[in-house]
Amino acid sequence: MQPKIMLVDDREDNLLSLETVLEPDGYRFVKASSGRQVLKLLLTDFDFALILMDVQMPNLNGFETASLIYERDRLRHIPIIFITANNYGEENLFMGYRAGAVDYIYKPVNPELLRAKVGVFVELYRKNQRLLAQEQKLVLINRNLEQEIAERISSEQKVTELNRQLLENIARLETANKDLDLFAFMASHDLQAPLRKIRMFSDRLLAGNATNLSNESRLYLTRIQEVSRRMQELINDILRFSKISADGQSFEEVDLNTVIAEVITEMETTIREKNAEITVDVLPTLPASTVLMGPLFSNLVSNALKYTKRNDVPRVRIRYDEGPVVATGNGKEPDARYGRIYIEDNGIGFEQKYAEQIFDMFRRLHSNADYEGTGIGLALCKKIVEMHRGYISAIGRPGEGAVFIVSLPLQAPGREAPAAEPTGLQIPNVS
Repeated sequence: MQPKIMLVDDREDNLLSLETVLEPDGYRFVKASSGRQVLKLLLTDFDFALILMDVQMPNLNGFETASLIYERDRLRHIPIIFITANNYGEENLFMGYRAGAVDYIYKPVNPELLRAKVGVFVELYRKNQRLLAQEQKLVLINRNLEQEIAERISSEQKVTELNRQLLENIARLETANKDLDLFAFMASHDLQAPLRKIRMFSDRLLAGNATNLSNESRLYLTRIQEVSRRMQELINDILRFSKISADGQSFEEVDLNTVIAEVITEMETTIREKNAEITVDVLPTLPASTVLMGPLFSNLVSNALKYTKRNDVPRVRIRYDEGPVVATGNGKEPDARYGRIYIEDNGIGFEQKYAEQIFDMFRRLHSNADYEGTGIGLALCKKIVEMHRGYISAIGRPGEGAVFIVSLPLQAPGREAPAAEPTGLQIPNVS
């Protein structure tokens, strides 16, 4: 905006003369004909670059008016130049400066001198305005910065509190899991004694009184033995599941070729009975629990042999490829490299909507009448894989087969596990 200048003189011709000299420089003017009018105008408007004021005025002269102006704090920034026709002595000049004058201009006014002096004070005004604007910006920036700091401190405190609560919850969860594992172990262990007696007495009844029992009684005893056998398998699976945490604490380099070979050897009878074909590619050596790798692949291969189609030759292929590098995201550990082991079969398969549910405890998609099982095997596999900071997933199609993918770190597992592992796999044709 154009700088504003107040012109003060009791004579209209003097005001017009001043305005005429200064108008080419683009200033805005507010004119007053007395000291009282000046004070009245300054009650509502105080943004002036300069006041040009005549000394000799009726009622209030220039000195008195200047003194009253500078009594107000918000007006002290306005410079005043006195215009006078008298050449006052030093004492009167001092009086004018003490009243607040910054300079004098003598009549008759030299237009060039007037414009030069006014130009100096206007430039000072402009610089002062820029400084004030900059100060306001800095004040606003400082206020925003203080607010951001306060919000950051508040956020950090909230994060600290959430971390503390998280650590407490983790500690409680670990304690609860240990207690649950202990309870499962003790309960399963205690259930075995009465179960052994049931099986023993039913065996004796069948062996010692086979000729004395009716067909219906023998059927009932046979069913008791069958249910007891399944109960024993369930208890054994629960015991294995509860012992995983204790068995899987130490990791060493494990050759998966050796593990799979032992699993196939143990299942040799089942493989021969089903006339199954098993193909195994070269598998990696990776850091793992020697104790847990056997149960992991034993359950997966056993599942592939169990859920087969009638009148079809069961085919199982175990292959390997190196998965993608997954960022750990914590900035402390190197990105994780994963190896993926695929257990593919041409069995009955399953609908993909059950791909996550099948890893739940006691979750079964088929009844015991169709396929025997306890519903713990895949839950056991998932727990073993997660203890190794790995992943397990499955892809299936009804009537075409299934693929189980086990992704395990190729380096020793760290504290943090990546958030997810990409799949994007298709069911291969192994028939």
